[in-house]
Amino acid sequence: MRRKRILWIAPLAILAILTFIAIGGEVVMLLWNWLLPSLFGWRHIGFWQGVGLLALCRILFGGFGHRGSVRSSLRRRMAERWENLTPEERETFRQAMARRCGFGSSKAESTES
Repeated sequence: MRRKRILWIAPLAILAILTFIAIGGEVVMLLWNWLLPSLFGWRHIGFWQGVGLLALCRILFGGFGHRGSVRSSLRRRMAERWENLTPEERETFRQAMARRCGFGSSKAESTES
């Protein structure tokens, strides 16, 4: 049963990736050719240049798909550290953050004055 699922999922995944590349490259190309030549006088681009821009933006701004796992592990570690703090340590931390960043409860602001 599991092997049958893999036989269906693999071709669908490949098809989905190719569809994303085709649609994404076309959208990037159309948006570029619609906006940038008239606004800045830049040249028109072709489909493969649009795909290249899509890949470049994914690399520079999107990462490689590990952001969610990194964020969740960081959030979990910070929650564990917070739980291990005593109430006095938590209040000290809140006051220090209020001093450094300029935010916090009015209680922390009133103690500074």
